[in-house]
Amino acid sequence: MVAVHPASEGAKAAVRELLSLQLEAFSSAARRTDSCAVTADQIEHLHRRFKQLSSEKPTLRKEHFDSIPDLEFNPIRCKIVQAFFDRRNLRQEEDGLADEINFEDFLTIMSYFRPIEPNMDEEQLERLRTDKLKFLFHMYDSDRDGIITLEEYRNVVEELLSGNPHLEKGAARSIADGAMLEAAQTCAGPMDADQVYEGITFDDFLKIWRGIDIETKMHVRFLNMEPMAHCC
Repeated sequence: MVAVHPASEGAKAAVRELLSLQLEAFSSAARRTDSCAVTADQIEHLHRRFKQLSSEKPTLRKEHFDSIPDLEFNPIRCKIVQAFFDRRNLRQEEDGLADEINFEDFLTIMSYFRPIEPNMDEEQLERLRTDKLKFLFHMYDSDRDGIITLEEYRNVVEELLSGNPHLEKGAARSIADGAMLEAAQTCAGPMDADQVYEGITFDDFLKIWRGIDIETKMHVRFLNMEPMAHCC
């Protein structure tokens, strides 16, 4: 919960920088393939990649992602891997995390990274963007209650900034608090001094990311096979 006070220009700038950092951390997990459009050729490619990651087993487990070099030093590595096993992302009715995923589940996750296609209309583009943002929202909402609390947001920010040796943990917390404050003012509008902002809903999340290019940046390029040949 956040008590709302006016945000400074410095806090607003920190929020914009933080959003860019979040996209950078996510996209840097993926550096060597261009897209994940689900064509027949790419399904075949993804199936080969799935078998390579799983060591020819019918299912993938979290430990199989340990062999991906591009993820090793990513500050939000654990959250990215966990997202592959989040039943919300797998569009399953059960709650929580799956112990393993099969190839069909793998394709479901990869569908969130579908790139923009030239023939997409406005409705399709909006659905694509919403799906991508929902995937990201689930990474923040660790207790799966549909709201990103201040503590959950602090956790992600501290992980994102953990690789910066010049930034103390307290500074990362201040940035997270500023971002949450900006979210409150963006999403809840004018509030009384004694009002409390409970957290970021998905509708709020859509407002926060409005105008930020996620469609062309949210790719998973770490699925390229060639750099991994020596690991599997």
